[in-house]
Amino acid sequence: MYDVVVVGARAAGAATAMLLARQGRRVLLLDRDRYGADTLSTHALMRGGVFLLSRWGLVDRIVEAGTPPIRVTRFDYGTESVTVTIKPTFGVDALYAPRRTVLDPVLVQAAVAAGAQVRYGVDVAGVLRDDSGRIVGVHGRDRSGDAVAVRARLTVGADGIRSTVARDAGAATLRVGTGAGAVVYGYWSELPAEGYEWFYRRGHTAGIIPTNDGEACVFAGIPVEANTAGRPDYHRLLDAATDGAAGRFASARPPGRLRTWVGRRGFIRQAHGPGWVLVGDAGSFVDPLSTHGITDALRDAELLARAVDEPERYAAERDAVTGRLFDAADRIAGYGWDSSSIREHLLDMSAAMGAELELIAAGHPATRG
Repeated sequence: MYDVVVVGARAAGAATAMLLARQGRRVLLLDRDRYGADTLSTHALMRGGVFLLSRWGLVDRIVEAGTPPIRVTRFDYGTESVTVTIKPTFGVDALYAPRRTVLDPVLVQAAVAAGAQVRYGVDVAGVLRDDSGRIVGVHGRDRSGDAVAVRARLTVGADGIRSTVARDAGAATLRVGTGAGAVVYGYWSELPAEGYEWFYRRGHTAGIIPTNDGEACVFAGIPVEANTAGRPDYHRLLDAATDGAAGRFASARPPGRLRTWVGRRGFIRQAHGPGWVLVGDAGSFVDPLSTHGITDALRDAELLARAVDEPERYAAERDAVTGRLFDAADRIAGYGWDSSSIREHLLDMSAAMGAELELIAAGHPATRG
């Protein structure tokens, strides 16, 4: 019997396991993939995410892995651009966009150091229930095909948008978005990039995100309904969204491989029930154009660890901050904006992120590093 079993060892799950193990709880972290595996990601951490990594004592490990600091963000609207300097707030003077092959192992290592047990190669098939219907763990199989059954007082679903825990728990969908975008991205070398760069043109978006190994993650996005080919023409979309980025792409080394997100509407699910809770994309998913998914995951871990014995409080706090972010991200993902209204949506997003930062910075921290 464990105190907590966490399904999914990515950002949300590994952070949750770490924080709960630091509280002295007996935690088991399960994942069907292998340690250090890559995954689809926008990489960009917003201020709230960096603040939490700093509070947990993990930012130095991200920096030591060669993740470049981001101190400016540029918003390009075609006819004009606006550059914003990252000013020190709550001790955060730079943002970071680590590869998931960097961030996820750092969080897992911290969970293990805190006393959590980790098992990879376990495919969770469903939940276990007691006679009252309360969830008391999970079952599945390991890579050898052997049955695995884990009993725990609390089951945490951190297993993504197609969460098995959410499905079997019967988590209600509270909200569904109206907009969704398709995104194609790859890693460019020798691309001059001072900080985050976001491009907005009618029906097109793009972003340049400096990350590890001297590379930049560069994405191009369009509305889902415009993605009739299934595999968009990446370079054509980039040109349409950035006007060639002042010739910088022509002089850089393009990616050898592209990754595609075909798009999905955002959602907010019920956050908890008898014996279970959801964190990260399992509980709420906002469109990748928000570049807020990793910060969402870390925030959920912190809020849950603060209120693990009061899941109603966790749900209320999560819903309060997620609702504002969800609304702004959904309007951006709908692509129904012009060069004027997109700025209003971005200001709304910034205000929502500010409120989120105030929430996670206030009150008693879950644990410090």
